[in-house]
Amino acid sequence: MILLQCAQLSKFFGSEQILSNVKLEIKSRERVALVGRNGAGKSTLLKVIAGEMNYDSGTLMIPKETTIGYLAQDSGLETSRSIWDEMLTVFTEVRNMEKTLRKLEERMSDPMQEDYEKILKEYDQLQLDFQARGGFQYEADIRSILSGLHFTSFDYDTPVESLSGGQKTRLALGKLLLSKPDLLILDEPTNHLDIDTLTWLEGYLSAYDGAVLIVSHDRYFLDKVVGVVYELSFRQTRRFVGNYSSYLDEAAKLEEQEWKLFEKQQGEIKKLEDFVQRNLARASTSNRAKSRRKQLDRMERMDRPRSDDKSAQFSFGITKQTGNDVMKIDSLSLGYTDEALVTNLSLDLSRGESLALIGPNGIGKSTLLKAIVKKLKPLAGSIHYGSNVEIGYYDQEQTELHSSKTVLQELWDDYPQTPEKDIRTVLGNFLFSGDDVLKNVQDLSGGEKARLALSKLMMQKANVLILDEPTNHLDLDSKEVLEEALISYPGTIIFVSHDRYFVNRMATRVAELSPTGVTSYLGDYDYYVQKKLEQAELKRLAEEENKPAVSDVQATPSSKSDYQENKAKQKNERQRKRRIEELENAIEQKETVIEELEAKLVDPEVFADHEKAREVNEQLEAAKAEMDEAFEEWEALQ
Repeated sequence: MILLQCAQLSKFFGSEQILSNVKLEIKSRERVALVGRNGAGKSTLLKVIAGEMNYDSGTLMIPKETTIGYLAQDSGLETSRSIWDEMLTVFTEVRNMEKTLRKLEERMSDPMQEDYEKILKEYDQLQLDFQARGGFQYEADIRSILSGLHFTSFDYDTPVESLSGGQKTRLALGKLLLSKPDLLILDEPTNHLDIDTLTWLEGYLSAYDGAVLIVSHDRYFLDKVVGVVYELSFRQTRRFVGNYSSYLDEAAKLEEQEWKLFEKQQGEIKKLEDFVQRNLARASTSNRAKSRRKQLDRMERMDRPRSDDKSAQFSFGITKQTGNDVMKIDSLSLGYTDEALVTNLSLDLSRGESLALIGPNGIGKSTLLKAIVKKLKPLAGSIHYGSNVEIGYYDQEQTELHSSKTVLQELWDDYPQTPEKDIRTVLGNFLFSGDDVLKNVQDLSGGEKARLALSKLMMQKANVLILDEPTNHLDLDSKEVLEEALISYPGTIIFVSHDRYFVNRMATRVAELSPTGVTSYLGDYDYYVQKKLEQAELKRLAEEENKPAVSDVQATPSSKSDYQENKAKQKNERQRKRRIEELENAIEQKETVIEELEAKLVDPEVFADHEKAREVNEQLEAAKAEMDEAFEEWEALQ
């Protein structure tokens, strides 16, 4: 069933066109990502779909019975109710049904009344409706959602207005999830979520009964959740089947094919034009030249492929190198009062390391970074710095920026000896060009402020970078540029990030914070996850070993049961071998199908027809997915 369909959708802000000829379709249970650069119009399109903003032309079709839930960026709850009471508002109608049931039960206590049968029928029907609406489990649902979003440590009587901005946003997400609309529209739902909560949300959305439309800059999250990607670029959309990584591959292939076809046609045009120019004036070849000219006039010329290649360009350098021992943290206790957030924290840092600090929200990761950069005094313990250590700090709150200054002043005032031309060049590398440098800092978007803060950090040329959530507010392209700059950085890095893709690319070591200290894992994020799973499995096995042993009579099987067990094993082995053969044949057939579809996809006739290309691409993705499933099963059986 199609839940939403829009075609030729356009939107203007004054004279500036934000959306043009947008096509988008969402079916039941689809998981759809909307991707594009900051400022491309993603949030605007979501607001149009959610009915919070009008559009200027085109069609937007949503069936009347379709329910839509929309979570805007950083839209926290503002209410004087408690956490629990606010969650209960989702179930107002169900609770009213519950009250009616109680009243009917009271009336049913007197079987002698005249309309007793009518009351019984009304009660039976209402009870069925109540059950269908989740009436017997809504309190359990609330507890489950609050637990998944890490509110278990809160007293549920806590007023919502006393929570932080990030907590209010998480609660707004929880309330929306409880309402279970047919279509969930989520604009940056991963903001303010730690890694554990992100993992829970991935599982929840993957199993969600409705459809989901997501804007997110979390690549790991998109890869886990979505199966369709719409790219919004140059005010238009293109559809890709697969997760985010698959979209990147397919988009790169399509761009390459477009350039090949364009260049091929340009070559043909040049040959024809040269022939006409050389032969038109000669009587013997004039007719042929005229024929070629008509061929040129009839030719449907391809537009030059457009590439949205406006990317930041920067790198981080250092003026001098540190010694091998960069930092030694010994028995550190941290907090903002006498009560410590974290205690007994010991950690060594060597030159060239890229250390990721991870742990749940509120555990003290940002607090530790502030202690390292001497913005917070430890309650106990010490931090020793190695020789030649020069620290550069990126603050996720961007408190180092001055709201009253212009972009140019913000950077130039820190480096007054640098010529204005060079300052403007640096800002240009961070996408501040022309009059952009005269904007006030207070008028910048989150992404622009992040780029400005990074430009100041680059100019510092520190040999130790302390980064607190550096990817927040950056679009996907800017994240990739930042990653490349940090990977080639010759200094030492300590960073906090909830972006697991970023952590995986950047980290040479992962340090997990807990209230009683820190545990180090020498490797990237995938290695950390693998080790945590191994530890959980070892713990489970140890618990099983410590269980009371069953009696000898129970533990020793009879010879008859031995025979039956061996027979079952042999049968399973035969079934396993047969299944392996079936899967090998299926994989072979799928490989042939994939080769044929890939050949079709580069056929100019198919490629020139967008609908045909999309259809073939969908068939190709489906065939690849089926082959991957077969291959995974084959590997498991092996």
